[in-house]
Amino acid sequence: MATIASLKANSSATIEATISAISPPRRVSTQRGETDVADATLKDETGTVQWTLWGDEIRQYSVGQKIKISDGWVKEFRGKLQISKGRGGTVTVQSD
Repeated sequence: MATIASLKANSSATIEATISAISPPRRVSTQRGETDVADATLKDETGTVQWTLWGDEIRQYSVGQKIKISDGWVKEFRGKLQISKGRGGTVTVQSD
């Protein structure tokens, strides 16, 4: 299991973190049509990273939840690291 501070762009990772913030959704146009997108901030003891939520995902998660992203994908966007569940990854809400 990786820490947020150890994440590297263009690599896969599994992390556990707490959602510390979720931005208001905004409407964007993609190749597949229009959809809503929001940015969640994930936090662990080593730092923070952005996690992009698309469409119905926005309503599935809330501030304060602890999540685990397994086999996620880390990329750099506008100079900052982001993590996503990628094509084969999964996201699970952890119980306390």
